[in-house]
Amino acid sequence: MADDPPKKKRRPFWRKRVRRSTAAGEHKPVLLAEVLDALKPQPGQTVVDCTLGFAGHSVELLKAVGPDGLLVATDLDPANLEPARTKLDAVGGLFALHHTNFAGLSYVLGAEGVAGVHGLLADLGMSSMQVDDRGRGFSFMRAGALDMRMDPTRGRTAADLLATLPETELAAAFREFGDEPQADAIAAAIVARRDTDPVTTTQALREVVEAAAPVVLDRTPGAPPERKQRLAPVTRVFQALRIRVNRELDNLRQLLRVLPDVLAPGGTAAIISFHSGEDRLVKAAFRAGLRAGVYAAVSDDPTRPTFDERKANPRSRSAKLRWARRA
Repeated sequence: MADDPPKKKRRPFWRKRVRRSTAAGEHKPVLLAEVLDALKPQPGQTVVDCTLGFAGHSVELLKAVGPDGLLVATDLDPANLEPARTKLDAVGGLFALHHTNFAGLSYVLGAEGVAGVHGLLADLGMSSMQVDDRGRGFSFMRAGALDMRMDPTRGRTAADLLATLPETELAAAFREFGDEPQADAIAAAIVARRDTDPVTTTQALREVVEAAAPVVLDRTPGAPPERKQRLAPVTRVFQALRIRVNRELDNLRQLLRVLPDVLAPGGTAAIISFHSGEDRLVKAAFRAGLRAGVYAAVSDDPTRPTFDERKANPRSRSAKLRWARRA
């Protein structure tokens, strides 16, 4: 009997070719038409893009308010500023870019001499280019160091937090920021490993999570089809760690606090969230403002991407847009 042919040795996941979530050099702004419909920017107005990114939204906002209006944009990632500046220069008009956190928006507007803005956008999601950059450590599908800082020039990395945070704090972060039901087991596994083999790479964290918390099926009667698919704890852990590293919910709370002060009367704020915790904060703040008379109107329900947009840009599938109009 002939010997069986040798089996091909499987390569580790980090050596496989990983499909980019966005083609190189391409950026698709999420819910663009819906944002413009909510803000209704007009020539001569002042608008703010709190999350400049690759300027997909900013370009259209600048076109709408030009040539005499003003766009003020902030971004925590310094790598985004110059590419965005090139795109905005091509549009023409007045704009000012700031490398800073949108939690400090009041100071930015004060520096620009702006007393109130007519439209404000915050797209809380990450750009696909950030996810695709293995050097940033945002994705468990790409080998790299566990950095995860939106601003790589300051702050503690994800690896630093995994090496130092107490087990209880790690578990709390995975639960609060990732809605991870197996948070305790994952945190315990990280702490047990880090004394002898620190978790410093994306592949190391993925291995720990997958060993401690195997994927499960959502068998809840009547669950939507997308929830009946396998749920990967590693996805939730990476999301939670990124939010914790960048203090994203704290920054959002601060933005929501200052919104009434930075919006001109009748001005509108539109916020796109990708995480249930973010959406809950936005929904609660807008409804509280409506009850208090701070806002004249708020969106009843979030606007979701159309089927065509989700098909063309899978990254948009979890996006939710809410808006509020200043009284």
